Amino acid sequence: MVSRTSLIRTLIALMALLLCAPLTTAAAAPSAPAAPAACGVLAPGASAAAERAIAAACAEVAAGTWYTWGGGHGDRPGATYGQVDPTDPASEHDPERRGFDCSGLVRYAYAQAAGGTDILNGVASQQYYTHRAAARFTAAQGLAPLLPGDLLAYGNKKNLHHIAIYLGAGKMVEAKQSGTKLMVSDVRLGGDYFGAVRVNTGQVTGHIHQTWGTDVWTKEEPRLAAGRVYAFPYSTTIRVYCQKHSDKVNAEGYENDAWSYLPDYKAWVTNIYIKGPAWLAGVPNCDDVPFPPPGQ
Repeated sequence: MVSRTSLIRTLIALMALLLCAPLTTAAAAPSAPAAPAACGVLAPGASAAAERAIAAACAEVAAGTWYTWGGGHGDRPGATYGQVDPTDPASEHDPERRGFDCSGLVRYAYAQAAGGTDILNGVASQQYYTHRAAARFTAAQGLAPLLPGDLLAYGNKKNLHHIAIYLGAGKMVEAKQSGTKLMVSDVRLGGDYFGAVRVNTGQVTGHIHQTWGTDVWTKEEPRLAAGRVYAFPYSTTIRVYCQKHSDKVNAEGYENDAWSYLPDYKAWVTNIYIKGPAWLAGVPNCDDVPFPPPGQ
């Protein structure tokens, strides 16, 4: 027979176990939200101009500026109202939002870096193929050679559709897509990452010329049948290394057999679409200079 004293002791022990046991039905405490990624120069080696470009872009991130399709492409660098992208339903509010698209942000950031001079006006492909390239890096090289301020391009050689600014430490600042604000992201090296370019904000050396016309294709060789490389969407500033006589081209009411080599594109273009005389003054014949150019 169990005594009353033993029964009381057993009940007390059971109560103690219940009080000390964890409450398995209680909800777990919510975790604190992750802090937003820092926007700034995140690695050593950046030039003073690159640091200024990053500071300008990061100030827009801090201000909560929107991505807006076509934004940043006004007469002068700076935020503008966007447009509806017919292919993206998320852009329906872009005409109401003052902000930047990817190349508009890059244009503005590097204008600030260059003391207000509009050195990277154009779309992503024109910015990547800029005549102001100080160095270029392929996708296969990855992040190892990059410095903060380098521009990261996405797409292919015929259609570069996105561009961002490298911060260092595997991060980039970008105007990504409609419905989002400017942001810091992990660099996306897979998929259609094309490569990077380092921008020279100072004086440019070489023979600088201007194209005219729209959708003007460059070629792998100075021949009509050669493969296409890149199409200038509209008038573009280019750097010419040399020129030579090759296939005769008839276009736009002109006839010319002179072709120019563009080192920033590693491609040729008929001189018909370069403003100036049929044979460019001061530009050497390719037979008289080292070819391909040093560094290529």
